[in-house]
Formats: sequence, structure tokens, C-alpha cells
Amino acid sequence: MARNTSLYFRIVEGRNLPAKDVSGTSDPYCIVKVDNEVVARTATVWKNLNPFWGEEYTLHLPMGFHSLSFHVMDEDTIGHDDVIGKITLSKDAIGSQAKGLDSWLNLTRVDPDEEVQGEIHLSLALLKDAEKFSLRCRVIEARDLAPRDISGTSDPFARVLFNNHSAETSIIKKTRFPHWGETLELELDPEELSEDNAVTVEVWDWDMVGKNDFLGKVEIPFACLHKTPLLEGWFRLLPLGNNEVDTGGKLGALRLKVRLVEDRILPSMYYQPLIDLLVESVISPAEVEDSSALTMLEDVTTVESRQDVAMTLVKIYLGQGLVVPFLDYLNTREVNHTTDPNTLFRSNSLASKAMEQFMKAVGMLYLHEVLKPIINRIFDEKKYIELDPCKIDLNRTRRISFKGAVSEAEVRDSSVEMLQSYLTSIIESIVGSVDQCPPVMRVAFKQLHKRVEEQFTEPENEDVKYLAISGFFFLRFFAPAILTPKLFQLRDQHADTRTSRTLLLLAKALQSVGNLGLQLGHGKEQWMAPLHPIILRSVASVKDFLDKLIDIDHDVVSEVPQRAVFMPSVTVKEGYLNKHKAEGPQLLSRFAFKKRYFWLTSETLSYAKTPDWQVRSSIPIQCVCAVERVDENAFQQQNVMQVITQDNDGQLHTMYIQCKNVNELNQWLSAIRKVSIDNERMLPSFHPGAHRSGKWTCCLQADRAVTGCSRTHSAVTLGDWSDPLDPDVETQTIYKQLLQGRDKLRKKYVEVPDVDQTSSNKEKKINSDIHPDGAECNAQLTKPGQSVAARLLAVIEDLEQAHTTFQRREKEDATSVILKP
Repeated sequence: MARNTSLYFRIVEGRNLPAKDVSGTSDPYCIVKVDNEVVARTATVWKNLNPFWGEEYTLHLPMGFHSLSFHVMDEDTIGHDDVIGKITLSKDAIGSQAKGLDSWLNLTRVDPDEEVQGEIHLSLALLKDAEKFSLRCRVIEARDLAPRDISGTSDPFARVLFNNHSAETSIIKKTRFPHWGETLELELDPEELSEDNAVTVEVWDWDMVGKNDFLGKVEIPFACLHKTPLLEGWFRLLPLGNNEVDTGGKLGALRLKVRLVEDRILPSMYYQPLIDLLVESVISPAEVEDSSALTMLEDVTTVESRQDVAMTLVKIYLGQGLVVPFLDYLNTREVNHTTDPNTLFRSNSLASKAMEQFMKAVGMLYLHEVLKPIINRIFDEKKYIELDPCKIDLNRTRRISFKGAVSEAEVRDSSVEMLQSYLTSIIESIVGSVDQCPPVMRVAFKQLHKRVEEQFTEPENEDVKYLAISGFFFLRFFAPAILTPKLFQLRDQHADTRTSRTLLLLAKALQSVGNLGLQLGHGKEQWMAPLHPIILRSVASVKDFLDKLIDIDHDVVSEVPQRAVFMPSVTVKEGYLNKHKAEGPQLLSRFAFKKRYFWLTSETLSYAKTPDWQVRSSIPIQCVCAVERVDENAFQQQNVMQVITQDNDGQLHTMYIQCKNVNELNQWLSAIRKVSIDNERMLPSFHPGAHRSGKWTCCLQADRAVTGCSRTHSAVTLGDWSDPLDPDVETQTIYKQLLQGRDKLRKKYVEVPDVDQTSSNKEKKINSDIHPDGAECNAQLTKPGQSVAARLLAVIEDLEQAHTTFQRREKEDATSVILKP
């Protein structure tokens, strides 16, 4: 039974951080680590002791993890950044919160002895020879040790301790992946063989000057050695165990939202009955108003979980090729239940959320193509724009004119001119994008248009069919992307205060465009009036665009993949990166990387000198067998990754690529891993260093073809719109929702109220009068949807039983192994 672990976390804000700069402030940012590997870095909030970040991430970690830590740093232009404090959460602590963690947590000091990572490979045996006992410990190797030296490496040695006995290995310099292969033996007295004792193996970084640095330890109960003749395996290194001291808020606090979802995934055949019920709901509903598995799922879904459930359902029906019938089913019910057209799709119903998540799943690349050039222009120009008289700050407007101070009227006129220019570009880009819009998206909107037109036939509701589409298209897709480009991967960082204000004003204006200008002049923000003419002039072109958008044949959807990311011709990710020049003589590190433009599709990773360069070099995705980080000391460069490929002759080739920051590194790692996730020849291990000067920089082995010294992370990815479809994982999510609402389902759809004895006797008499022969024909009291609910509950119970069976087998297998390191 496979395991699926997903970690959701949001770094909301900080408060009362200490001042680290001479100016009396700090420039804080957060680094997020999972088991001491950096997975995210927030933007820096300059000169602020109460920063707001609002950044959220999803990580898929199939192999699980042990701890999640948040380090708050103060960025310095010169020298190293200062450490403010950290928060560490264990996996058990996060998992104990069923609904997730959402609270303020005080920062604690960073203790180097607690910043440990990596594993050590040991073989231990308790030997008896005549009256002499000895403990033999073979220290084989270690991997992924913490870097303690300025070079980004360590000089590790291991020490074995038991009672007053100890022995040490040799020191291996400048490596985080040492190979010792040494056997240490401790002679023991018989009275020392108590099962209460433990063998400790410590790893240290040797320093010529000053004290040695602690790298981690392993404690093995002596009782295990009594039970197992030879104990061998990889053991995770642990910190000294010093409890983090709460400084009482002296270092400030972070507000965090963290949620762990950990599932055991059954084989596909167990989920098929549930998928069949979900499919049946949309392809053969008796009546759209009848109860179905989908409507019952909506009944038991909480408001908090509705967005996750909507996205999961969209993925399931995309995988089944039925996403259009699925959306049509939900939208038809929503439209039929709406009497006031002004309230259509205004609630957070399953239909609204499903349409919203559907657009993100299939239309994100389309959105990037339409908006990215304009968003980049706004970020690059950094104009001061303000229309609200109460917020105009003349001290921030000096760049507008070199003629001295400017008036509010000049600021306002300049702002109107710039906003009109930006808004015109946005509208023109959208209305000219009919052919770029994914066909499946267009067909879904065509069905929605049809259902609304059938429901609201009155002349006064002529615009409702347009508003239904534009409400999703403009208000729930394009406007949010303009407001927060980073959340839609349009930018790597959040906008600064000035640019944020420009984006907010543009998002407001685009919402008015989506509302076809019907509510202009009725709100409180009358200072937006200068933009009203351009909004009203755009209404006709928007309607024309929507008419063209839905002018498409249904059959087109069956001819192309429903999800854009799987289309070979579509670029999943692109941008400038630095590629290592492998050929020729060894160059200095700073000259060895050349700037190249990269494109990633589901079939190839290609690159050229510039985006317009005619000749491209390409790597087939099917040849990729590992995508991993590279240690900083390999090239004395940060944020380097490697793409390992295998040719037809079985030879491995490695391309080293440098990204500009850790977030870009993680995004490229995740994107390439996702498109290669189904490759058959993925490597189990790799070298995090480079083979230079006749040896690997990581493990110091001379043989270029030697087995990798670290485990690969091929399935560790960032969760976003491009996540591959996984029907088993998605159906497991739906099963969990139904399991939580099982009692509610049974009560609403199955259980029949008890009939009192009098009514029962009266019914019996009536029946006996009609059927003197006494045949049983008592009318059964039934509820609408009872038969569907009974089938759904039976499926839930079967899945619950399957999980119980597999978990019992896992426990039985575990008991057959005394210790599994």
C-alpha cells in the first residue's frame, strides 16, 4: 500500500521582531526547511519589524519527513545575513492537529548543535569469546551531513561510546558524504551487558582551531543487540536533544498555517466502485434534480474543505475525460436553483469552486500567455499611481517631474493616463485571445451560456448569459491573477507597495469590465470615475469576445487532450538559466556557466542562446532518470541543479544548470520531475557533487561510474496547477470526505423515522383487508435518493474494510522484523 504525504504551509506574518540594523529596523525574510533542506524563501520585507508575507506552499513528499522549520533572517547588503530566530515543528506535532495548525508561535534561538541532518550506515554486533564480550561496530559511511565549514563541507569523524568505553574513526576532510569502512571494537565486562544501556554513535566535524562541531548522533538500545546477532542499516542522525527555550517573545513571533495530509493509497481496483458512482452521476442522471453521489458529497463537504474537494473532483473528471459533463451537471443544478439572476454563482457552492479550480487546472498556461508581458511591464516600470485623494502622497511623486513639487491634480492626471494605458493593453490582450483559450474551457463556457439562457429568458435578463461567463473569466480568473501575480506563478516575488497599489486599481477596473459596467457609479469609490469611459467602451468588445469564445464545436474537445500541460507542443516552463559548459578545459567556476534560454514541455527540455535563436539543443524527457540539487562546493556556486539522462547504450550524462535563487531552483526541479515522473529508468541514488580533478567532490571517490552517495528525490515536488493526475490519490481524498460525513449521509438519506405502534397496527389492518391471504406488502417508507445513498455507503464501508485489512497486514509484517532502521 503506497503512502502519500502532502504538506501545506502558509507564512502569514511576523510581529515584534528585534532590530538588527543600525537604523533600528530589520529587513526580514523567511527560509523554510524540510529536514534541513531549503524548500522555499519568502520575499524580503524591507525596514519592517512587523512584516506581512502571506506566502503559501504545497509540498508532495512521498517518502515522508521528520521536521519542518522556519528560519527568520535579516538581509544585509554587505556581509552575511543575520539570524533572528527559528521555529521547528515535528511531523508528529503537525499531524496531531486534525484541522491543521493556525497560530502565533514565538521564535527561539538557533542552536548549532540542533541543526543536524543526514544519515549514517552502521553494522553492529555483540560478540562473545570464552569469557570475553566485545561490541563490534563497523562505521561504513554517512550521507548528507550538515556543512560546518565555510567551504560548504565538513571534516567528519565518528565516535562510538558505551558506558566509559569509546573509539573513533579517522577524519575524512572536506566532505559531507564520508566513506570510512572502519571497524571499531570495544571490550566489555559481563556486568555492563544490561539491556537498559544504549550504544551511542556520534559524528563530529573536526576543527584545527577551536572545538569540534557536533554533526549528530544515533542511540541504539542494547536490548536490540541481544535480540539481533547482526544489526545493519542506515540510521537518521539526531540532535543532542537540548530543548528549545522559549524566549518569551523576545525574538518576536510568526503566524503560521500548517496542515499535513497523510494517506495510505490502496490499489486502483478498490477505488473503482467509487469512481463508477461519480461517473454515473454525470453521464446518466435520471433527472438533474435527483440526488446523486455528487450532490451527497456536496452535502457533507464543509466550507473549509470545499475548494480542495472541487479541485480533486476536477482532476478525477479530467482523468475520465468527463470534465465538461461534470461542470454542466453542477452548473445546471446551480442555475435551476437560482431565481434572482443577480445572485447567480455568487456563493461558494461546489459549482462555483469547481469552475474556479477548473480554470486554474486547464487555463494557467493560457493566462500566462495573455497576462505575463503586461504584468512584467508594470513591475519593471514601478510607476507611482494613485486615484484616491485621501491616499495621494506628494512626497512619493518626485520622479514624475523634474520641475519641482507636483500638485494632486498632476498626480491624478498622470495616474489616469498610466492606468488607461495598462488597462487597454490588458483588455486588448484578453479579447484577442480566443484562439489561445483551451478548447475544453471554451466548451465548458458554451454549456454554461446555454443553461443560463434557458433559465433566464426575459428580455431584461439579456446580459445574464454574458455575466455568468465573465463572472468566472474576469472576476475569478484574470482579476485575481493581476492582483496577486505570484500566486499564479506570473512573478517569482510579491509586488512592492507601489506596484501592489497599481495592480489593485487595475484589478478593480477589470472587475468592472467583467460586470459589463453595470454597477459603475453606484459604489463608494467615486474617485475611480476617470476610468469609467474606457470601461464602458470595452463592453461591446467583451461581449463580442464572449460570443466568439463559445463559438466552438463540442467534438473539438474529444480530439485534443483536456489538460494543456499534457500537450507536447505547450511549454510548461521557460526562462533564462545558466548552463555549465562541460566541454573543453576546466574553467574557473564563474566563467564555466553560460546564460541560455530554456524551454520545458512534456516531451523535451531544450535550450538556446536566446528565445529567438534558430538552433536549439534538446534532451528527450523520456531519457531523464534523475533531477537533483548540487552541493554548493561542487562549483562554489549556489542554486545549481543537475539533470541526469541515460542514452540508448546505458551511459549516464549530466547537465548542470544554475538558477538565480532558491525558489526558481525548486520550481524547475519540480517541473522537470513532474513531466518525467512516469519514466521507467529513474535512478535510486546520485552524486550531489561533480566529478572534478579525478574525483567526486561529494564523496571523494575516484571512479566516475561509482554508485551515487545520496538518495534521489524524484517524487518530491511543489504542489500547483501542473500536478500530474493521480486517480487513486484523488479518489482517496473524496473517500475521506465521505467517511467523515457518513453519519450525516445515513441520517439524511437512509434512516426512516420509527412509526408508532398504533400506526403500525392500523397499517396491518388495512393491508389484511386488501390482502386476505396475508401476503406481505407493507408499503416501505423511503426517502429521495435512498438507493443511491445505500450504494454509496456500501462503497465507503468496503474501502474502510480494505484500509483496515492492509493496515493489519503492515503491522504483521512489522512484527516479523525486530528492528528496521
